[in-house]
Amino acid sequence: MTFENENPFALRSTLEYEMPDFNRINDDSYLPAFYAGCEQQLAEVHEIIKQEEVTFENTIVKMELSGQVLMRMMMVFYNKSSSDTSDKLDAIEEEIAPKLAAHMDEIRLNQHLWGRIKHLYENRDSLDLNTEDAWLLERYYRDFTHAGAHLTDAQRESLKVLNEELSKLETQFGKNLLNDTNDLAVVVDDVAELDGLTENEIAACASAAKDRGLEGKWLVGMVNFTGNPLLSRLTHRGLRERVMKNSLLKGGRDNENDNRQVLLKMVKLRAQRAELFGVKTHAEYVLQDRNAQNPANVHNMMKQIAPAAVRNARAEGAELQKSIDASGENFELASWDWDLYTEKVRMAKYNLDTAAMKPYFELERVLFDGVFFAANKLFGLSFKERKDIKTYHPEARAFEVFNEDGSKLALFIGDFYTRDSKRGGAWMNNLVDQNFLMGQLPVVCNNLNIPKPPAGQPTLLTYDETTTLFHEFGHALHGMLSDVKYPRFSGTSVERDFVEFPSQVNEMWLSWPEVMDNYAVHYETGEKLPQEWIENLKAASTFNEGHATTSYMAAAILDFAWHSVTSDQEISSVEEFEAKAIADYGLDYAPVPTRYRSTYFSHIFAGGYSAGYYGYIWSEVLDADTVDWFKQNGGLTRANGDHFRNTLLARGGSLNSMQMFRNFRGRDATIEPLLKRRGLI
Repeated sequence: MTFENENPFALRSTLEYEMPDFNRINDDSYLPAFYAGCEQQLAEVHEIIKQEEVTFENTIVKMELSGQVLMRMMMVFYNKSSSDTSDKLDAIEEEIAPKLAAHMDEIRLNQHLWGRIKHLYENRDSLDLNTEDAWLLERYYRDFTHAGAHLTDAQRESLKVLNEELSKLETQFGKNLLNDTNDLAVVVDDVAELDGLTENEIAACASAAKDRGLEGKWLVGMVNFTGNPLLSRLTHRGLRERVMKNSLLKGGRDNENDNRQVLLKMVKLRAQRAELFGVKTHAEYVLQDRNAQNPANVHNMMKQIAPAAVRNARAEGAELQKSIDASGENFELASWDWDLYTEKVRMAKYNLDTAAMKPYFELERVLFDGVFFAANKLFGLSFKERKDIKTYHPEARAFEVFNEDGSKLALFIGDFYTRDSKRGGAWMNNLVDQNFLMGQLPVVCNNLNIPKPPAGQPTLLTYDETTTLFHEFGHALHGMLSDVKYPRFSGTSVERDFVEFPSQVNEMWLSWPEVMDNYAVHYETGEKLPQEWIENLKAASTFNEGHATTSYMAAAILDFAWHSVTSDQEISSVEEFEAKAIADYGLDYAPVPTRYRSTYFSHIFAGGYSAGYYGYIWSEVLDADTVDWFKQNGGLTRANGDHFRNTLLARGGSLNSMQMFRNFRGRDATIEPLLKRRGLI
């Protein structure tokens, strides 16, 4: 049989929404499609550069149409390898990572192709391009420049070697982290140590242990960030300490999963690559293609926030110490005590027990009557679960999404539960990108890591997990509402320090009265979340923000510190380097560790956020200003939704991001709404 007849990635899917055919896709489908896809795209590039005449259509548009087999395979593979990996998929990823880097270099460093793009760019004013076409040419010129097409022959050869080695190291970092995260799960022999947890939570720990062959024991799994959601309820201090200390060890132990040497190599290689581009550090190189433009602008923003954040965190810590002392205990506040005593102080100060809210945040209700409800009110969208559509995993659910007029918009896939084969955290990605060029509607996935309850039990979310569900759906909306011609601009294909903005905005609807009143209902009694609790939530909105902001800022600073290293700088100890970086910014406060230590900071060492983790707070400046706009203009209305959709979400990356924000807001953003939200002024 030919490749076209045999491989499910060879041709466009004939299923609804071009959903990948998971009845046919298996582990043996990926490598043949990868190699065939690379070969096909290189042949397509060769055809482009053979053309004597240089036009926008036969160069830029043809590039947008190239590599479809490879793109189909990669979208499915990388979603699968992050959400449900295996030894075989890990091996495939290790094989293709350096080859993919080399393939992209072969295209973006091709001097004939670069010559065509450069010619078009230099003559762009005479091409009579519309706005989206002009921006596509601009982006291709920037993409190829940022990739090094303009470098000398010798520099390009060095760049290829660096890119290939970095791709191997990034893959190794992620693999090590997943393995070590699983290995560091805390085994509990005595159920008494789980005091403070609900029956369902204890049952979930027992089920997790049973899945690993530890019948009669309980397992507290690690999460991707520092700490663990269960720390807010575990009363056994010894267990809290074990959980926190294991959390801080991920990827940083003397074993086969040690990420310290991996990241040190990456930092040095990234700095060497930056030097090829005429700058000293990776941070300078990355920010050339970001809204922030240069490291000085990022530091300027963070220096407005950091001192107030740590000042508030220390004040919060003093309050927690008083609570410890008042309880008759005799110990000094440590990081593993923070969450538990925060809940005690929150209860005493605001009469607010977030653990007691879990029965009001049942997954199905939050999803249908909260997340989907808000999208309906704002954008007129409706959702229909399609149990007949096969996805990549039995737990991944498909929902058909319709516009207000009944027309088809997208397919949304929700994969909510944690499993050992899924990497930590929460994220959105696409299986199909919306674009008019090939007439494709989007297929968008959300992955979360909610602990799965025992069979027959409801999935009750924490307040933070509910927030994450709204947040990730904000990314999904960005992908589903995309309305662009070219795949290059589809949905979330924007600058890295802008991509979190729409998702952060969507968090506001979690506590919007009309939305919360619709979904926050006790799963057994049908009682609505008491209004008194809602008012207390509002009153406590800035409570513990010192901790949250300090923890985040320490991670953002850590990212920038690593990526401000020069190639000749010697670093003998990862631990000493990160401690100094955090201390130099005045963020060293032991009870509040960084949200990510270097060895498990997958955002920056395996996830594309290198020198870009600041983007969350950079985006939140835009988000806080946008929330103010919604409040000033009537909130959850179709008119507001249409304005946000038409000026921003639908535009994807087809326009400069900050110009899109100005088109929406009528001006540039100001930082004051963010400082007010976080209690920093």
